[in-house]
Amino acid sequence: MNWDLLFQLLINGLIVGMLYGVVAMCFVLIYKSTQVVNFAQGEFLVLGAWVCWFFIMKMQLPFVLAFLFAMAFMTIFGIVVQMVVLRPLIGEPIISVIMVTIGLSIFMQALMNWIFGNSAERFPAVFGENTVSIGGLQVETAYLMSLVLSVLVMGLFYYFFKFSRYGLAMRATAYNQQVAQSLGISVKQVFSMAWAISALVSCIAGVVLGLVNAVSNSLAIIGIKVFPAVIVGGLDSIIGAVVGGVIIGVLENMAEFVDGQFLHIGNMYTVAPFYVLIIILMIRPYGLFGTKDIERI
Repeated sequence: MNWDLLFQLLINGLIVGMLYGVVAMCFVLIYKSTQVVNFAQGEFLVLGAWVCWFFIMKMQLPFVLAFLFAMAFMTIFGIVVQMVVLRPLIGEPIISVIMVTIGLSIFMQALMNWIFGNSAERFPAVFGENTVSIGGLQVETAYLMSLVLSVLVMGLFYYFFKFSRYGLAMRATAYNQQVAQSLGISVKQVFSMAWAISALVSCIAGVVLGLVNAVSNSLAIIGIKVFPAVIVGGLDSIIGAVVGGVIIGVLENMAEFVDGQFLHIGNMYTVAPFYVLIIILMIRPYGLFGTKDIERI
């Protein structure tokens, strides 16, 4: 057994899992606030990466400034999407809103193909060293950046929901929209804020993934890969999103190790998270941290 490879993949799995957790939090944030599953989350991630790449390569801005501009752009984009596309659907059946997010996903894919093309584009060199040695293991600098940003975003999420006025308003809206509105909370404003934060965080994840894998429209598949993490953790649990992301990240890399060393099937990296998703849903249909919803029929 190749122990060095095992530890390398384990570290990579933890780091990638943290990033999955950040993207999963975007799903949970929108679902808790609006009861909608955003199937265009992967496209939000790709658009943020493309916008940052555009500012660097076409506008010749330094990486940090381009990153900030991309985050600002995606924040505004999230608000516009909520106001123009989703706000008119308030009060409509949830399935109708979900179908709209699927349509938005297809539209964004087509638009990005038209504007940026189908080929992958790399960011220019951002770090002086591409890899860093940790305990004798080589870890990509972009992965370390991903880890730092993931922990920072999670910390900001905790502070926002625990102590800020808007975070408490968002939690109240997630608990009961009618009660929140009776207390003077603008539910429409909370919805816009949820989509803005989701788009902003997706931009951060997209740029980090673009630094590692290059920017291409195929990165949108992350939205589907993260979905098992959301369901495993619980669709309405922020903590569950983080835990689910780490589980899926580690599981993917461990499946790759077992497959490469012993099974030689060739696709365990891709399908293993969905096997675990099915098993966990059979045992805990609401996920590890999800809230049980009991209704009378």
